[in-house]
Amino acid sequence: MTTLMVQGTTSDAGKSTLVTALCRWLLRQGIGVVPFKPQNMALNSAVTADGGEIGRAQAVQAQACRLAPHTDMNPVLLKPNSDTGAQVIVHGRAVTSMNAVAYHDYKAIAMQAVLASHGRLREAYPVVMVEGAGSPAEINLRAGDIANMGFAEAVDCPVILVADINRGGVFAHLVGTLELLSPSEQARVKGFVINRFRGDIALLQPGLDWLEQRTGKPVLGVLPYVTDLHLEAEDGIDTRQGEKGERLLKVIVPVLPRISNHTDFDPLRLHPQVDLQFIGPGQPIPPADLIILPGSKSVRGDLAQLRERGWDKAIARHLRYGGKLIGICGGLQMLGQQVHDPLGLEGPAGSSEGLGLLDYSTVLAAEKQLRNVSGVLELEQAPVSGYEIHAGVTQGPGLAQASVQLTDGRRDGAISADGQILATYLHGLFEGSQSCAALLRWAGLADVQVIDYEALRERDIERLADLVEQHLDTARLRQLCGVDAHA
Repeated sequence: MTTLMVQGTTSDAGKSTLVTALCRWLLRQGIGVVPFKPQNMALNSAVTADGGEIGRAQAVQAQACRLAPHTDMNPVLLKPNSDTGAQVIVHGRAVTSMNAVAYHDYKAIAMQAVLASHGRLREAYPVVMVEGAGSPAEINLRAGDIANMGFAEAVDCPVILVADINRGGVFAHLVGTLELLSPSEQARVKGFVINRFRGDIALLQPGLDWLEQRTGKPVLGVLPYVTDLHLEAEDGIDTRQGEKGERLLKVIVPVLPRISNHTDFDPLRLHPQVDLQFIGPGQPIPPADLIILPGSKSVRGDLAQLRERGWDKAIARHLRYGGKLIGICGGLQMLGQQVHDPLGLEGPAGSSEGLGLLDYSTVLAAEKQLRNVSGVLELEQAPVSGYEIHAGVTQGPGLAQASVQLTDGRRDGAISADGQILATYLHGLFEGSQSCAALLRWAGLADVQVIDYEALRERDIERLADLVEQHLDTARLRQLCGVDAHA
């Protein structure tokens, strides 16, 4: 059984993408492989087959392996709820919230969870493909590290170091990172991958030759910058749009400070008939057909920010002119009369007035609800599937007209009496082709083009595996994965 780890010189260097690519590349060869990320900090998450919560990137990597997501694939998940604190999720379950100093002391406990999950995966799969976090050379985080070299040292695995040449300074990134590692950690680095290269590779070759001579480490390959490649982001918001037609539905989403699961909107961003815009602080709010209030890790705090930015007035004006409004998860809670946090789960304990657009209120409870669900969207009776990740319990007469009838017998969300507002706890609402089309028609788009979002994601995973075969040293990669190069 072999473990291979991909670490990066910076955040967003391409670790998630490379792990996804390597997973599908190995699977193509009939080699059993499983993704693993010891510690993840992200507000985009997914519900697993065993009823827990992991980072969204690991769910995509599981798809690359044709596996159902499992909590062992990401045993420690940190979900920031302030600039200095985060909810700590271990083996899929929220155990506590703590500040950065307290978490530093907690790392020894977290490491035991990491090693237990890795041990189970190593017993079950020939190859465990591991993704690091951030950079292994962040000096202030190296003590007690469980996300990068601390993990690699603990399980004695080789490491590939990836850097993003599009940022500039790629040779400084690689050499500098290597220099800041201990001798034993340096020995673990078995090669470099350069990511997002544009141009003629011949012009880069002198630099690659120098890098190999300077470090004694091989360059395993240079991956091109593929501008139309789509994988769900681990944390940063992807604003790229696919090719668009002439008549577009205008959709806007406020970028709240603690926005979560914004991957909900990827199908809209890629839809050829939708102009999706994320509106940040200080940006003018443009006219739109549909406004969507997204999920939030700090609903009361984000609600206060929404009011401070004037979004409450913009939403009221939008509705007066006949626009449609959707609230998803935290957005659903904001649309109600009040949001109560008596336990201080997302900040100081207390209550906040909601936008008052639907007649219900929400109480945040200690037990988080985690479910993969399916059902029927009441609009057009379209089939829908998704997942719930929320601590809120919402009650009130405004829920009488539900937005979704779930197959487990429960009713989810609400539709306003005038049909302008839809609220739901379901993430992934737009991923199903029929539910997405129904929602776009409801929002005012005529002659909706039905898009198979799952097929688009699968296509791009296959494209990533193609890039491995075309641009990386596959013989050396097979050796690092413990696979006979001549098999």
